[in-house]
Amino acid sequence: MVRLSVNRHKPQAVFFVGSGPGDPELITVKGKRLLEEADVVVYAGSLVKEKVLMYASKSALIYNSASMILDEIMKIMITAAKAGKKVVRLHTGDPTLYSAIREQADILEKESIPYEVIPGVSSAFASACALKKELTMSEITQTVIFTRLEGRTPVPEKERLSELAKHNATMCIFLSVGMIEKVAAELLQGYPDDTPAAVVYRATWEDEKIITGKLKDIAKKVKKAGIKRHAMIIVGRTLCQGSRRVPSGRGHRSKLYDKDFEHGYRKRKKKV
Repeated sequence: MVRLSVNRHKPQAVFFVGSGPGDPELITVKGKRLLEEADVVVYAGSLVKEKVLMYASKSALIYNSASMILDEIMKIMITAAKAGKKVVRLHTGDPTLYSAIREQADILEKESIPYEVIPGVSSAFASACALKKELTMSEITQTVIFTRLEGRTPVPEKERLSELAKHNATMCIFLSVGMIEKVAAELLQGYPDDTPAAVVYRATWEDEKIITGKLKDIAKKVKKAGIKRHAMIIVGRTLCQGSRRVPSGRGHRSKLYDKDFEHGYRKRKKKV
């Protein structure tokens, strides 16, 4: 491993960059530029698609953090930043969702190392796009819940799936497909059993796979497909878009482009 010498210059900033859901073209323009400029890249190899590393400089030192603990990751980033090197910490999706950047940021702050967080495309949005569905619809739901099933990481009692399901809003469930039967059982305590459900495996990757059904049968379909990880679960009536199951005239059109809706940029169309 190459050793980085520490100098007395002001530490360089560390950039937490969201690489997006998988497709390397879905990284932001800013994220791509920072990768191109980085001297050191530490990427979450268990999740980040390695193709995105094609944007990194050939001279950059690249570390896969998949087998590292927090102390090892931070030692690399702190040493490099204090040596005046530009560091990119590459996370999957968006770094503000289930990425554990806070614990890394706390250590950087203690070391007086500046940092920035660059947003990325979440797998929730990539999955909705793969389904060609909106997560919100007029008169159906205006609320989206991002959550996960309790596993080794606990969740507050009031945020159990069975409690959140009572809202009947659109729900995007991360990191839980390996327990799909338990997910469905909890959701059925709030949603009707015919509520549309979908599981998108590795959204935007070459081997993307989509499973659709209803809450009462989605677990069986997912088990049959052999999907155990790297998948987003989406549940809610908005998945009925384009279906006759959505009552005629409900949830199809927003007010924004309605001819009778007036706002600051458009006057109401007068009848001729």
